[in-house]
Amino acid sequence: MLELRPNCECCGRDLPPDSAQALICSFECTWCRDCAGTRLPGGLCPNCGGNLVPRPIRPAGKLERFPASTTRKRSALPACS
Repeated sequence: MLELRPNCECCGRDLPPDSAQALICSFECTWCRDCAGTRLPGGLCPNCGGNLVPRPIRPAGKLERFPASTTRKRSALPACS
């Protein structure tokens, strides 16, 4: 099950579970569309080099039993400081 991380790892922007602005790679690194398009090299995940795809939205009725993560992560990339 996806963690549904709560923020963009670059700018820190909140990305709630129903956000259409969240992009992820196969390792679930999470980025907002703005950072992916302007700060990440080639629009790829700088951690693994994989492509970024829209993060699926978990139906609201499932969030109570399967909540999104609350652990925030931040990237140390120079473009993200």
